[in-house]
Amino acid sequence: MKIREISFIEARSPETHIFSKFPIPRLGCLILGTILKEKGYGVKVFIEDFERPDWPFVENSDLVCISTITSTAFRAYEIADKLRTKNITVVMGGAHPTFVPDESLSHSDYVVRQEGDITLPELLSYLESGNPPLTSIYGLSYKDKNGTIIHNPSRPLIEDLDNIPEPDLSLIPNWNLLNLYPISTSRGCPFDCSFCSVIEMFGRKYRSESVDTTLKKLRHIAAISKSTIFFVDDNFTANKKRTKEILRGMIGEGIKRRWAAQARTDVAEDIELLRLMADSGCHTLHIGFESINPKTLEVYNKKQGIEEILNCIKVVKDFGIHLHGMFVIGADTDDLNTIENTVDFAIESGIDTVQFMMLTPLPGTTFFFEILNSKRLLHTDWSKFDGHHIVFKPTLMSPQTLQLKTLKAMAKFYSWKYIFKHLFKYDDYTIVGLFGKRAIRQALKESRGYFENIGIPIPEANK
Repeated sequence: MKIREISFIEARSPETHIFSKFPIPRLGCLILGTILKEKGYGVKVFIEDFERPDWPFVENSDLVCISTITSTAFRAYEIADKLRTKNITVVMGGAHPTFVPDESLSHSDYVVRQEGDITLPELLSYLESGNPPLTSIYGLSYKDKNGTIIHNPSRPLIEDLDNIPEPDLSLIPNWNLLNLYPISTSRGCPFDCSFCSVIEMFGRKYRSESVDTTLKKLRHIAAISKSTIFFVDDNFTANKKRTKEILRGMIGEGIKRRWAAQARTDVAEDIELLRLMADSGCHTLHIGFESINPKTLEVYNKKQGIEEILNCIKVVKDFGIHLHGMFVIGADTDDLNTIENTVDFAIESGIDTVQFMMLTPLPGTTFFFEILNSKRLLHTDWSKFDGHHIVFKPTLMSPQTLQLKTLKAMAKFYSWKYIFKHLFKYDDYTIVGLFGKRAIRQALKESRGYFENIGIPIPEANK
């Protein structure tokens, strides 16, 4: 098989939600596309949440690689099925195919599990020359000549991230229109939250590239783009010493750019780190507070308490850094009061933006198997596994109550008061608030049809 042109597609989200206006491409497709471009292949990367793919190019590709998380899986399968009718070889990867490879192989020719940086180039070598043998490619799933599904042994996670190339964003058509410029400097997470699929995908060991490699990337970004830099690492400050070295390098080299990152509440315990963040241009920290219910934090295995959350909000904002607070509602310890208390807490504490997500049992997580084994899963329409739909039976409230009250909590936060407050400050949050109100109103309207489709009654108060 001769391979010249390769398309990568990141399948689009199934529905509009409050942050749909600010898409951030997952970097898997870009990194793999860059690796293959450096090997001489013609490569284009299409991020459907950002722009419609160039279908003539895709349909004339020799190989199409599709990346998907759980909520985008049905869209990914739709694309894959269409391409396979045209005899195009399809490879699937990402979190969802990693955890349900058998299902994904009913829509694709190959599944690359976990990290594909080595697996995918080896697969291409096999397709072109038959070497290495298919059976020797770690991290690959496929069907043999008899139709039997084969899962090769998992590939050890990559230790030296300095060997991973900087993603070439020019592979995305009109990449310079992105609101944010994503950068990845590490993989894995040293923590073990019960609902999170990160450690199953990238391991619990925290792996990072060298400070010099990260600064080289930042110099390049500063030279070609004025967009806000977003560190997509699951926890940018997991190794605080390393993070400080990066920030000192940014300040010393004059790479002072507006940037944002994901972190934990423990960032507030290091004042020197926060000072370096503020001085280097940190605009927003995205922090997973998850809950203000102590019992829920324990269930989530979050390893943080309410005092740490309160201290984090105060200290971070004292440094002039904005906060995006992420909360996950619906644990067996949560009830209606939890939802009401959470939104009141978010408003009163001065968090700038929030996401109230419904707890979602994602394949591969501890929570998924708990819900599956207890027969509490409502369905497997993966398009609804997006944190905006209830897909299991909670313990202390009905599924309908959890969904409607969580959406209404978002509406309460993004109120007209919120919008007018930021309107007079002339900041970006006015747009967030306005878009949020519209998205939440639409979600509440569509909830009725969703409940009917999954066969659960609509609460009397909402008929």
